[in-house]
Amino acid sequence: MPKLIRPSRRAVLAGGTAFAASLAMPAISRAASRPAFTHGVQSGDIDMMSGMIWTRTDRPAKVTMEVATTESFSDARRLAPLDALPESDFAVKRLVEGLPAGQDVFYRFTAADLSDINAVSEPITGHFRTAPGSRRSIRFAWSGDTAGQGWGIDDTGMKTYAAMAGHEPDFFLHSGDTIYADGPMEDEVEKDGQVIWKNALLIPEKRKVAETLDEYRGQWKYNMMDEHVLAMNAAVPTFFQWDDHEVVNNWSASKDLTADDRYSVKSVELLAARAARAFHEMTPIRYTPAEPGRVYRKVSYGPMLEVFFLDLRSYRGPNSENMQDELTDASRILGAQQMAWLKRDLTQSSATWKVIASDMPIGLVVGGGEEAVANGDNGPAKGRELEIAELLRFIKTANITNTVWFTADVHYTAAHYYNPDKARFQDFAPFWEFVSGPLHAGTFGPNDLDMTFGPEVKYVKAPTEEQGANLPPSAGLQFFGLVDIDGTTQQMTVRLMDRADTELWKITLDPEGMAI
Repeated sequence: MPKLIRPSRRAVLAGGTAFAASLAMPAISRAASRPAFTHGVQSGDIDMMSGMIWTRTDRPAKVTMEVATTESFSDARRLAPLDALPESDFAVKRLVEGLPAGQDVFYRFTAADLSDINAVSEPITGHFRTAPGSRRSIRFAWSGDTAGQGWGIDDTGMKTYAAMAGHEPDFFLHSGDTIYADGPMEDEVEKDGQVIWKNALLIPEKRKVAETLDEYRGQWKYNMMDEHVLAMNAAVPTFFQWDDHEVVNNWSASKDLTADDRYSVKSVELLAARAARAFHEMTPIRYTPAEPGRVYRKVSYGPMLEVFFLDLRSYRGPNSENMQDELTDASRILGAQQMAWLKRDLTQSSATWKVIASDMPIGLVVGGGEEAVANGDNGPAKGRELEIAELLRFIKTANITNTVWFTADVHYTAAHYYNPDKARFQDFAPFWEFVSGPLHAGTFGPNDLDMTFGPEVKYVKAPTEEQGANLPPSAGLQFFGLVDIDGTTQQMTVRLMDRADTELWKITLDPEGMAI
């Protein structure tokens, strides 16, 4: 694996937001006359023949890219360069095509100063593995919720990322709340008069809520100052989706910031536009020409797996009591266009497993029933439940098998089995939903269940009543999940893990309609 040379915390603190040459760079290259890469590398949305790569420079630069199937780059293929300019905050990303299936791919960036083209950086490298063209075993990790509730980068850092990277997954599925743009941090956190947490590393953008484009960008750059995040980004691709904290807590068209003195910008639409631009600039998510800025999409990862990423934020109706009797634009959470896409692509999928990556769970009551799908009345489908009922009925009627839901958002880990025999709405086939997170944020829960779709809790780990809510990462209740699909049997094994890399719970699912 490519090795990342990381700075001391003192060096990073001394550099503040301009800690340019200190990340992933040999000391010899740190002269001010040469460009530097500031926040490592990222890859994402990898399939059998292509994938996205990303990096960021410290100045206007012409960035040269090479890809190879050997770590020595003996067979390197040079790609056309890209210009890193202030308009994109010096971030560049591109789709690399024409790759062999099932292959370890190494990529390398080099930057030349656009003001002095002879001033050239040291290279920075990364790695990913393309999806297999035939049946081979696959492993991916998933979780959500990074740097929330005031818990930032302490002396330990975001340790859960190191635990995930140790399992060498093919990819990491980040289920949302990838940043906390609405959660300012302080140097220390106190409880009962005692300091229980010290943020060893902070930048100005993390000391207030994000309102400007640069402040939203700063949220992303902060997370990429953590040594564990940097190391995993260089070795493992991340498939991103978003939820609410990328913009502001519980945002929808009905969000009112009038009384929130932290915000001078009161327009949620303007905040969302700036947040969306930063999200796409700072992540290796693919660009969709038909709808620039789209988050929902499908990633095909070989013959056994397709991942369907949902966006439960961008097309929802205004948050309300969530008790509408009819499915209208006001009661939707997916939106008609996203729903049509999902039905069409699920129907066309020939993959053994269809993973539905949702940024919010289906049957847990969030925000008093106004914020997510479940409204908390335990009755027939109403409000946003109507749209999910339509989807579940369609999956059953179209005989779409082996759908499994993965999600985060609620800051604890759980396994839910949706059983129509226990549900008020029963016209669906049973399925599993697995919940993970937080990666590095406060721990909460467990949330109340809504029995409209008959969820049964098969496992849960959350703070006890005595422990209370918003536990720091140092309390150990930080969670991720691992999914293994066996290349021979096609069975899916799901493990729920904690940041100490302890296996908490495990289940193996047999694929319906497949010979084991």
